[in-house]
Amino acid sequence: MKVTSAQAAKLLRKLVDERNSIASAESRSSSFNAAVGEDIESVRPAYDYAATQKAIENIETKIRKLKHEINLFNVRQTVPGFDMTIDQMLVYLPQLCRQRDKLDEMRSVLPKTRAERSIRATNINIIDYTYANYDIAEAEKDYNEISDLLAKGQTALDTVNNTVEFEIEI
Repeated sequence: MKVTSAQAAKLLRKLVDERNSIASAESRSSSFNAAVGEDIESVRPAYDYAATQKAIENIETKIRKLKHEINLFNVRQTVPGFDMTIDQMLVYLPQLCRQRDKLDEMRSVLPKTRAERSIRATNINIIDYTYANYDIAEAEKDYNEISDLLAKGQTALDTVNNTVEFEIEI
């Protein structure tokens, strides 16, 4: 079957939900309590050990195969506008986010700020200042460039994930 990466991710979530549902039902029905003297068969929940294990195993196999196909797609498919595969972009985008966040802090500082006094130095009449040791305007410019690049990268990755199809067999 041909799917996009976005469709494969939705199918993966569906399989995980299905596995979790079976595991949850197993947890609730694989053992039970009965009072002394109570008819055990009247309170015994429906549960088939072998069928449940087989169902979970079948779903786990599908999940493994699907994740493998997604991984293969991610290492083979390049992202237009970036000389990178999807798996490289999945590392690159968080790096850009961290860089953008750092630049956001750097662009927000004042060129000169009064330093905080320590409690033991309250009787001293010396005023300390903290100075930005870089060009704040340059940090602002870099922040804008990184933000634009991040948006471009996210959009390019979204486009690939929603339009490029690959074959899966699960």
